[in-house]
Amino acid sequence: MNPFKSSLYWRLLLWFCAANLLVLVLGGFLTRRFVEYSTEVEIDWSALAQSAEQAYDQGGPSALADWIDKQHREGVEATLFQDGQPLQPIHLPPPIRESLPDMLAADRSLVLRPWRRLSMYVAVEPVVGADGRQRQLVAISRSHTRLPPQAREQILLAVQCALSLLFIGLVGWWVARSVAKPVQALRNATQRMAAGELSARVDHPGGAARDELVQLAGDFDAMAERIEALVAHDRRVLQDLSHELRSPLARLQLILDLAQRSDDPAAAERYFRQAEQEIARLDRMTGDMLALSRMEGGLPGMERERLDFAELAHDGLQQASLEADARHIQLQWQADDAPLEVIGSPVLLERALGNLISNAIKYSPEGSSVEISAHAVDGQAECLVRDHGPGVPEAELASLFRPFFRGSNAARAEGHGLGLAIAQRVAKAHGGEILARNGDGGGLEVRLRLPVASG
Repeated sequence: MNPFKSSLYWRLLLWFCAANLLVLVLGGFLTRRFVEYSTEVEIDWSALAQSAEQAYDQGGPSALADWIDKQHREGVEATLFQDGQPLQPIHLPPPIRESLPDMLAADRSLVLRPWRRLSMYVAVEPVVGADGRQRQLVAISRSHTRLPPQAREQILLAVQCALSLLFIGLVGWWVARSVAKPVQALRNATQRMAAGELSARVDHPGGAARDELVQLAGDFDAMAERIEALVAHDRRVLQDLSHELRSPLARLQLILDLAQRSDDPAAAERYFRQAEQEIARLDRMTGDMLALSRMEGGLPGMERERLDFAELAHDGLQQASLEADARHIQLQWQADDAPLEVIGSPVLLERALGNLISNAIKYSPEGSSVEISAHAVDGQAECLVRDHGPGVPEAELASLFRPFFRGSNAARAEGHGLGLAIAQRVAKAHGGEILARNGDGGGLEVRLRLPVASG
């Protein structure tokens, strides 16, 4: 998966970028205010002037230069003026340089803050030297503090680190919580499923978010629902099969027991033929149950292709002709001339159509007819199979397609109640439907409808 197309990736990236931006903005503001508040110390301009004069008196211009360097390291630019001229050079902003002569001419102590938005102070302090001459200290302090620049940098770094740890920790906690919540929900649901609770669901934790973790939770719920349905279906099929196999197995055991006890070879041979019939019946029932189970599980296991539905129904009719002839039943066919194309599995559709036709022949009285037709009806391909048998009581029509259901009229025909159930599952697997109703004048009509192939 491309991480740049991941909503979770972008959400994490945006939150960390926002946290870093917040650290930079708030860190700069708070650091500046913190430094101004916590390190601001009132400078004794008179003592500073005496210190400068003492250095000049003791060592002259060179000693004054050393003193100026020391003050520079402490954040103060200062020098002594004599007769309006600096004894050592000093850099002054143009506005200060222009107004400095007037400030010196005032011959008194001055402390000015020219720009209120800047923490810059300008001081002029008169001082008398050891030689009796009048001099003046001119000093500029950008922070009005004696805090060295190195100390300010250390405080700035400490505040930035503290804020970074605070905001990144908060954002990291929130992100970890938002990621851990669906992961923990998935883990809990997985543990419950592993313990046998197939109804366990994650239920999409995460609120309105639709990132990959929430989608994964949805996929897990869909998977769990599918597994629960398959397991429940398999259990139901196993229960039904075990129930239906009990009677033929008991009959088979009785027949074989009678064959072993019989001293008459003809009677034993008759018993063995009955046993073969029971084994064939068990084989058909097992095959039908496996086919039904596979279709109910949504696993046809066959490729679909474009088919002529009418031709497929006609082939099923021809395959059932021998069975119909044996009971003197006439098969009547009717279809449109144009192809009736559908998309589906030929094997499954042949089995469904074969079951419908065989079922109609089975319940038709000898000498009657079975009508099969294929037409396009309301945008669907429809195959109608009608017999002229006893029909089905109205109260039993809704249960006709249930596995192993045999109505009150089924006693006259052999079977185990899976043919129509298989036909219905085939119809559903192809997006179609199957309907049954009693026909006018008697008999049963069964309609198999499938979507017509587009294009």
